[in-house]
Amino acid sequence: MRIGLLSDTHSFLDASILTHFRECDEIWHAGDFGNARLADELAAFKPLKGVYGNIDGQDVRVAFPETAIFECEGVKVLMKHIGGYPGRYAPGVRPLLETVRPLLFISGHSHILKVVYDKKLGLLHINPGAAGKEGFHRVRTITRFTITGERIHDLEVIELGNR
Repeated sequence: MRIGLLSDTHSFLDASILTHFRECDEIWHAGDFGNARLADELAAFKPLKGVYGNIDGQDVRVAFPETAIFECEGVKVLMKHIGGYPGRYAPGVRPLLETVRPLLFISGHSHILKVVYDKKLGLLHINPGAAGKEGFHRVRTITRFTITGERIHDLEVIELGNR
Protein backbone atom coordinates (compact mmCIF):
# COMPACT_ATOMS: atom_id res chain seq x y z
CA MET A 1 0.00 0.00 0.00
CA ARG A 2 1.54 3.30 -1.10
CA ILE A 3 0.60 6.25 1.15
CA GLY A 4 0.77 9.98 0.49
CA LEU A 5 0.94 11.85 3.82
CA LEU A 6 0.44 15.56 4.38
CA SER A 7 -0.63 17.98 7.08
CA ASP A 8 -1.29 21.62 7.80
CA THR A 9 -2.58 22.66 4.38
CA HIS A 10 -4.51 25.56 5.94
CA SER A 11 -6.91 25.80 2.95
CA PHE A 12 -4.11 25.74 0.35
CA LEU A 13 -3.68 22.73 -1.92
CA ASP A 14 -0.59 22.95 -4.10
CA ALA A 15 -1.49 21.36 -7.46
CA SER A 16 1.82 19.48 -7.48
CA ILE A 17 0.64 17.39 -4.51
CA LEU A 18 -1.77 15.54 -6.78
CA THR A 19 1.10 14.81 -9.14
CA HIS A 20 3.29 13.54 -6.30
CA PHE A 21 0.45 11.38 -4.96
CA ARG A 22 -0.63 10.02 -8.36
CA GLU A 23 0.87 6.57 -7.69
CA CYS A 24 -0.39 6.41 -4.10
CA ASP A 25 -3.23 4.12 -3.06
CA GLU A 26 -4.45 6.42 -0.27
CA ILE A 27 -3.89 9.93 1.04
CA TRP A 28 -3.64 10.55 4.77
CA HIS A 29 -4.02 14.09 6.17
CA ALA A 30 -2.83 14.77 9.73
CA GLY A 31 -5.09 17.76 10.37
CA ASP A 32 -5.51 21.47 9.77
CA PHE A 33 -7.16 20.97 6.41
CA GLY A 34 -8.47 24.52 6.61
CA ASN A 35 -11.81 23.75 4.99
CA ALA A 36 -13.99 20.87 3.80
CA ARG A 37 -13.55 21.86 0.15
CA LEU A 38 -9.86 20.92 0.32
CA ALA A 39 -10.72 17.58 1.96
CA ASP A 40 -13.34 16.94 -0.75
CA GLU A 41 -10.79 17.68 -3.46
CA LEU A 42 -8.33 15.17 -1.99
CA ALA A 43 -11.07 12.56 -1.47
CA ALA A 44 -12.17 12.93 -5.10
CA PHE A 45 -8.60 12.13 -6.17
CA LYS A 46 -7.76 9.16 -3.89
CA PRO A 47 -9.28 7.45 -0.83
CA LEU A 48 -8.69 9.81 2.10
CA LYS A 49 -8.13 9.22 5.81
CA GLY A 50 -7.56 12.09 8.20
CA VAL A 51 -8.09 13.82 11.50
CA TYR A 52 -9.20 17.35 12.21
CA GLY A 53 -6.77 19.93 13.52
CA ASN A 54 -7.04 22.86 15.89
CA ILE A 55 -7.83 25.40 13.12
CA ASP A 56 -10.49 23.24 11.45
CA GLY A 57 -14.10 24.31 11.74
CA GLN A 58 -17.27 22.26 12.09
CA ASP A 59 -17.33 21.51 8.35
CA VAL A 60 -14.15 19.42 8.79
CA ARG A 61 -14.85 18.20 12.33
CA VAL A 62 -18.09 16.49 11.31
CA ALA A 63 -16.23 14.56 8.61
CA PHE A 64 -13.05 13.56 10.48
CA PRO A 65 -12.27 12.42 14.04
CA GLU A 66 -9.84 14.03 16.47
CA THR A 67 -7.96 10.72 16.71
CA ALA A 68 -7.94 7.97 14.09
CA ILE A 69 -6.92 4.40 14.87
CA PHE A 70 -6.87 1.97 11.96
CA GLU A 71 -4.90 -0.82 10.30
CA CYS A 72 -3.12 -0.66 6.97
CA GLU A 73 -1.78 -3.98 5.78
CA GLY A 74 -0.33 -5.38 9.05
CA VAL A 75 0.44 -1.99 10.60
CA LYS A 76 -1.70 -0.45 13.35
CA VAL A 77 -1.76 3.33 12.87
CA LEU A 78 -2.67 6.09 15.29
CA MET A 79 -3.11 9.58 13.83
CA LYS A 80 -3.69 12.73 15.88
CA HIS A 81 -3.06 16.33 14.85
CA ILE A 82 -1.45 17.54 18.09
CA GLY A 83 0.77 14.65 19.12
CA GLY A 84 4.26 15.85 19.84
CA TYR A 85 7.06 13.41 19.16
CA PRO A 86 9.13 10.75 20.98
CA GLY A 87 10.51 12.12 24.21
CA ARG A 88 8.09 15.05 24.06
CA TYR A 89 4.57 13.80 23.42
CA ALA A 90 1.63 16.16 23.86
CA PRO A 91 -0.39 15.75 27.09
CA GLY A 92 -2.37 12.52 27.08
CA VAL A 93 -0.68 11.08 23.99
CA ARG A 94 1.82 8.74 25.64
CA PRO A 95 -0.87 6.85 27.62
CA LEU A 96 -2.90 6.57 24.42
CA LEU A 97 0.11 5.16 22.56
CA GLU A 98 0.79 2.72 25.41
CA THR A 99 -2.82 1.50 25.27
CA VAL A 100 -3.26 1.33 21.48
CA ARG A 101 0.30 0.08 20.74
CA PRO A 102 0.53 1.30 17.14
CA LEU A 103 3.52 0.57 14.92
CA LEU A 104 3.04 3.98 13.26
CA PHE A 105 2.13 7.26 14.97
CA ILE A 106 1.35 10.22 12.72
CA SER A 107 0.89 13.81 13.84
CA GLY A 108 1.02 17.30 12.40
CA HIS A 109 0.58 20.72 14.06
CA SER A 110 4.23 21.71 14.59
CA HIS A 111 4.88 22.40 10.87
CA ILE A 112 8.21 20.66 11.48
CA LEU A 113 9.05 17.60 9.39
CA LYS A 114 10.13 14.74 11.68
CA VAL A 115 10.67 11.04 11.18
CA VAL A 116 11.74 9.47 14.47
CA TYR A 117 11.75 5.92 15.77
CA ASP A 118 10.59 5.62 19.39
CA LYS A 119 12.62 2.70 20.78
CA LYS A 120 10.76 2.72 24.11
CA LEU A 121 7.32 2.29 22.53
CA GLY A 122 8.46 0.41 19.42
CA LEU A 123 6.84 2.73 16.91
CA LEU A 124 7.74 4.99 14.04
CA HIS A 125 6.61 8.60 14.35
CA ILE A 126 6.07 10.69 11.21
CA ASN A 127 5.16 14.36 11.04
CA PRO A 128 5.11 15.35 7.35
CA GLY A 129 5.66 19.04 8.10
CA ALA A 130 3.34 21.62 6.57
CA ALA A 131 2.06 21.57 3.00
CA GLY A 132 0.30 24.94 3.23
CA LYS A 133 1.49 28.53 3.16
CA GLU A 134 0.38 29.58 6.66
CA GLY A 135 2.81 29.30 9.58
CA PHE A 136 6.45 29.85 10.40
CA HIS A 137 7.95 27.01 8.33
CA ARG A 138 10.17 28.03 5.42
CA VAL A 139 9.75 25.04 3.10
CA ARG A 140 6.47 23.21 2.43
CA THR A 141 6.81 19.41 2.71
CA ILE A 142 4.87 16.18 2.23
CA THR A 143 5.90 12.53 2.50
CA ARG A 144 5.26 9.26 0.70
CA PHE A 145 5.91 5.75 1.96
CA THR A 146 4.94 2.15 1.43
CA ILE A 147 3.48 -0.35 3.88
CA THR A 148 3.97 -4.02 3.08
CA GLY A 149 2.81 -6.42 5.76
CA GLU A 150 4.26 -4.99 8.98
CA ARG A 151 7.03 -3.12 7.14
CA ILE A 152 7.06 0.64 6.60
CA HIS A 153 9.58 1.40 3.88
CA ASP A 154 10.61 3.58 0.92
CA LEU A 155 9.86 6.78 2.82
CA GLU A 156 10.38 9.88 0.71
CA VAL A 157 10.33 13.52 1.77
CA ILE A 158 9.15 15.88 -0.95
CA GLU A 159 9.83 19.59 -0.80
CA LEU A 160 7.11 21.66 -2.47
CA GLY A 161 9.02 24.93 -2.41
CA ASN A 162 9.17 27.93 -0.14
CA ARG A 163 6.18 29.06 1.86
